Amino acid sequence: MKAIVDDKIPYIRGQIEQLADEVTYLAGSAISSEDVRNADILIIRTRTRCNRTLLDGSKVKLIVTATIGYDHIDTIYCKAAGIRWTNCPGCNANSVCQYVHHALEATGRLNPIMTIGVVGVGHVGTLVAADLERCGMKVLLCDPPREAAHNYVAGHPFVSLHTIQAQADIITFHTPLTKEGPFATYHMADEQFFQQLPHRPLIINASRGGVVDNEALLRALRDGRVADAVIDTWEGEPSLNQELLQQVAIGTPHIAGYSADGKANATRMSLEAVAQFIGVDFVPRISLPDAPKLTVETLKDDSEQLKHHPELFEQLRGDYPVRRE
Repeated sequence: MKAIVDDKIPYIRGQIEQLADEVTYLAGSAISSEDVRNADILIIRTRTRCNRTLLDGSKVKLIVTATIGYDHIDTIYCKAAGIRWTNCPGCNANSVCQYVHHALEATGRLNPIMTIGVVGVGHVGTLVAADLERCGMKVLLCDPPREAAHNYVAGHPFVSLHTIQAQADIITFHTPLTKEGPFATYHMADEQFFQQLPHRPLIINASRGGVVDNEALLRALRDGRVADAVIDTWEGEPSLNQELLQQVAIGTPHIAGYSADGKANATRMSLEAVAQFIGVDFVPRISLPDAPKLTVETLKDDSEQLKHHPELFEQLRGDYPVRRE
């Protein structure tokens, strides 16, 4: 059994070797069709595009992405090719929730008089809503797929995106990125979305870059239709709209979920997925280091570093200092 592993996945060395006979560690963005040709399992992150170009003619039977998002996996192709795939839902939900909390502190909006609209009420959105409700804020929840499935949150009716546009002082997105189907989220916040805002909210995107049309957001900031923005996930990463970066209150290199705790959860879930696939019992053993927690000041520092050196997006993300929840 041969495994190809993204070399930036922490806490996995010495663990995956107990499950696979041969393990090769590679930079995620550099994994090629030649690399995977004789591999059985891929353990990756978002920088590896798993599609026909990469996988055609390979022996790959399982793809595990150590991330919540999975839009870098061509799931339709994988199904047709008989390749199983899995992600790690909720692995870093606490980390993203704490990022949003500190971002609101940093922008002076962690305030009981504020109304926040949470778009996408999965693992992350649920925690964000509960946290901010405890802080005394009025919380509006929007999740059309959950609403259609009658999967309600106790004590909270779902509202429409239009209601959030009309009432929210802050709008934060926590949806997956999907481009097809009745609940597609690609460019959910587009030109029309921003034009329909009756007052000037703060926009937060710590979900997937393409959920918010970055060009439309830049125009909305220029025109004053949006008061400010906090952006952690960008269209076109690692290349990003540098003018937008300079305009936002806080811009970070896709690190909202980068706590050691969240990474450990993702690695643990990835190893468990491999063990289940090959039919063995395996209990990952991961010890986490002592490390500082995210603060308002470190969040501002993260933003300043990216604003001064946007060309180092991948380096700032890949070498992000260890932090605990």
